[in-house]
Amino acid sequence: MIKHNLFVLWCRLTLELHLDIFMSPDTLEKRLLQFAVRCSHLRRALPTDEYYDARHVADQLLRATTHPAFHYPEARSAESKRDFLHKIKVLLKELREAQAELRYIYHMQYLENWKIEPLMDEASQLVAIFVATTRKLTEKNRAA
Repeated sequence: MIKHNLFVLWCRLTLELHLDIFMSPDTLEKRLLQFAVRCSHLRRALPTDEYYDARHVADQLLRATTHPAFHYPEARSAESKRDFLHKIKVLLKELREAQAELRYIYHMQYLENWKIEPLMDEASQLVAIFVATTRKLTEKNRAA
């Protein structure tokens, strides 16, 4: 049973890695939008009337998760590689902020963990994608 579970986990991770490596810009754009929508639904579920801090983090989360979804298309039409890299770095900052806000919501236990954990995982994956992107672009700029 343990071997089977490990195999299933390995297959899932391999599939996710494969999808991330070969993800098209259109697919990534849709993924960012879906992440923003899912976080917007989470924001609506937070007890903002009950706790002031929940209202504050909810508003911050909304901004931090919609920014990448709205600005990635703009980055794709950047005027230069340098402009693209700059826009991706700004987008990455917003994703990292969203990651921190999701961790805060998780630790404050406003909602059940199962509602937050998938979003935390998605935020981590998106951060990893854009970290890899910025590294690759930075290396290419140095080589040029």
